[in-house]
Amino acid sequence: MKTVLKSESQQITRLFSHLEFDGDKLHHQPGSLLGSTALIAGTTIGAGILALPAVTLPSGILPSTALLITVWVYTLFSGLLIAEVTLNLMRLEGIANIGFLAIVEKTLGKAGARIAGATYLFMHYALLVAYISKGGDILVSTFTKIAGLENLLPNWVGTTTFTLLFGGILYLGKEKFIQKLNSVFVAIVIISFMGLLFLGVGQVKSSQFLVQNWHAVGSAVSVICVALFYHNVVPVVVTQLEGDIPKIRKSIIIGSGIPLIMFLAWNAVILGSVSPDILHNNSQSGDVFDPLQILRGGGAGELLGLVLTVFSEFAIITSFIGFVYGLVAVFKDISQITKSELSRLPIFSLVLLPPMSLGTINPTIFFTALDYTGIFSISVLGGIIPAIMSWQQQEKHKLTNGIYHSLIPGGKITLIVMITVALALIVKQFFLL
Repeated sequence: MKTVLKSESQQITRLFSHLEFDGDKLHHQPGSLLGSTALIAGTTIGAGILALPAVTLPSGILPSTALLITVWVYTLFSGLLIAEVTLNLMRLEGIANIGFLAIVEKTLGKAGARIAGATYLFMHYALLVAYISKGGDILVSTFTKIAGLENLLPNWVGTTTFTLLFGGILYLGKEKFIQKLNSVFVAIVIISFMGLLFLGVGQVKSSQFLVQNWHAVGSAVSVICVALFYHNVVPVVVTQLEGDIPKIRKSIIIGSGIPLIMFLAWNAVILGSVSPDILHNNSQSGDVFDPLQILRGGGAGELLGLVLTVFSEFAIITSFIGFVYGLVAVFKDISQITKSELSRLPIFSLVLLPPMSLGTINPTIFFTALDYTGIFSISVLGGIIPAIMSWQQQEKHKLTNGIYHSLIPGGKITLIVMITVALALIVKQFFLL
C-alpha cells in the first residue's frame, strides 16, 4: 500500500511500508531511528574486527587509525549512495520493499544483476570460509589447551566440529529459538568486548604509539573494508524509515560511526599491548603474524587471554549465523525463480559443505579469504555498482524531468572518484596475485 505525503517545503513522496491490520483497522507502524541505527551497527560489528590487528600491526597505531577513518568515509558515502538509489527507485516504481539484487536488476538489467549476484555469492562464501577456518582453529586450540592435548589434534577437527555444531543448530533450530540464541551471543560479544578494553588498557605500552610505517598501511585496506561493510542491509533501513531522508542519513552515519569508534579503540589497545620484541621476532616471517594468537595464549595475562578467546569465538559465531541465513535466502530465491524447489537439507548442504571443505583443506585461509573479499566483492558491491546505478538514475530523471533526491554531495564527480578508487584497489590486488 502506498500513502503519499507532500511537504510544503520539499514536495516529496513518502512510502508507508509499515502498515498492519488490527481487526478492521489499519495501523501505521513506522520504523524507529534507534532500531535502524542498531541494525547498521550490529551488521558492521562482526568477525572482521578479529583480522584488524594482524593487518594494521606492521604500520602502527597512528597510520592505521588514519586509514580506518579514511575507509570509513568511503564506506559511508557508499552506504548513503545505496540508500539514495533505493529511495529514488522506490519513489519512481511505487515499491515499498525491495532488496539490493532486485534494485540492481531494475536499474542495470539482468546482466548487471548477474554480476552483482555472482559477486554477492563469492563474498558470502569467502567470508564463510574465513569464519569456519578461524572459528574451528580457536575451538580446537581452546579444547586442546584445556585437555592438555596441544598439537595432538589436526586442524580439520576444528573446522568440521565448528560447522557441524553451529550449522546443525541453524538447520534444526526454529527461527524464534535462533533469534533468542543469537541475542545471547551478541550480548556475550558486547560484554566481552568491554572487558577486553578494560583489561587491555593496563597492558598498553606508550612506546607502541611511536611505531609508524606509512608504507605498510595500504596492505590493510581490504580487511578494513570487510570490517566496515554493512551495505547489504541499507535497503532494509530505507524501507523501515519509509524514505525519510534525514532519518536515513542519521541512521547510516551514527550506525557506522559507533563501530568505527569501537574499531579505533580495539586497534589501539591490541597494538599497544603487543611487545616490541614479539613484533621484531615475527617481522621476518612470510606469514601474517596475528597478535591475537599471542594474547589468546596468555601472552599478556591469563584473564585477558580468556576474555579475548570468548570474544573472538562468539564474534565469529554471530557473523557465521548472519551469513549462513543470507546464503540460504539466496538459494531459496534461486529455487523459486528456476521453479526447482529445494528442500531444507540440500540448501544447507550447498551453503555449508563447500566452505567447510575449503577451510579443512587450508585451515590458515582466514586472512586470505578476508583480503580477496574486501578488494573484489566490496569494491564491486559497495563502490562500482552503486555509483553506476546512481549515474543511470540521474540520467533517467533528467529525461523524464523528475526530481532526483541525492544523499551525498559532489554529484557525478563523487561518483567518478568512487569508481576510480574501487578500480584502483582491484588493479592493485590483481598485480599482487
